[in-house]
Amino acid sequence: MIWEYLIFNLIIVAGPIALSFEKGVHYVGRWKFAFRAIILVLIPFIIWDALVTGRHWWFNEQYIMGVQLLGLPLEEWLFFITVPFSVLFIWEIFSRKTGNPISENLKFIKKIFFIFPLAGIIFFLTGKEYTGLSLIALGIAGILDKILATEILARKNTYYFLGIIFLLNLVFNGYLTGRPVVLYHESYQLGIRIITIPIEDFIYGISMLLMNTILFEKFKRLYHEA
Repeated sequence: MIWEYLIFNLIIVAGPIALSFEKGVHYVGRWKFAFRAIILVLIPFIIWDALVTGRHWWFNEQYIMGVQLLGLPLEEWLFFITVPFSVLFIWEIFSRKTGNPISENLKFIKKIFFIFPLAGIIFFLTGKEYTGLSLIALGIAGILDKILATEILARKNTYYFLGIIFLLNLVFNGYLTGRPVVLYHESYQLGIRIITIPIEDFIYGISMLLMNTILFEKFKRLYHEA
């Protein structure tokens, strides 16, 4: 059905939109910060997507409407809006419930992220381009956290949050790859899959969502400091 990828996006975003107005959450008051972060992260990821679609992956025409922009289906553009919007909703709930304190014991993890770009370059040069680009993106997320001093990687809740993202990825990305809505050229990746999902998809998703979370927190802080 050509509407499936569109319906997928609508299902993902429906709950967070409906619950945004709840008094205990009031995510609607954070929408302006969320959308600023989403747009900034969308730009490099859309460019990446447009450059590799048709090589690293492509879209099954049975499940998309056929409307394209920059060579990408409209539904793919929506993916970079609906998924971060919904994930930032989860992050906001975590932050409100616990205060999301910084843990000194976790600060060493930031140093590990500086290794990822080097590993990514090595993989990229050996032909595993998707693997390499995903690791580079993960490293950039760590660098962004350092530059903006958001300390996302030094917060215990971040790793519970990433655990939830992993589980949601199994469900939703499992649908996209199992149907399949998205198909892959395995010569550009390691060929390791969790069920039907390339391991690179997890790295790609975590990179994108960490960047969104880091910018979201930075925009909130700037607002409160103004």
